[in-house]
Amino acid sequence: MTDNQVSFALGLAQKAGKTASGDFAVRGALKAGKVKLLVMAVDTAENTRKELLFLAEQAKVEVKEYLTKAELGYAIGKAQRTAVAILDDNFAKMLKK
Repeated sequence: MTDNQVSFALGLAQKAGKTASGDFAVRGALKAGKVKLLVMAVDTAENTRKELLFLAEQAKVEVKEYLTKAELGYAIGKAQRTAVAILDDNFAKMLKK
C-alpha cells in the first residue's frame, strides 16, 4: 500500500471507532486481546519497538510498520502516535494488503 492509502484506511478506521491509539490504550487493547492488527510508526524508538513487538507476539497480533509518528497521528486526526491498534477485522485486512 502507498502512504496515502494507509492514511486513508487509518482515517476511516478512526472515524468508525475501530482504533485504539496512545500508549495506554494500545497496550490495554493488546492485553485484552481486542487488536486485529498493530500499525507501528517506522521511526519508533528501539525500546518502545521491542516492548510493542513483545506484547503483539504474546497476543498473536501481526505488526505492520507504516508512516512516521507525525504522519500516523495526522492520519487519525491526533497528535504524534507511535502505534495505532486496529480493532476490526475488515480494516485489518484492508491495511494488510
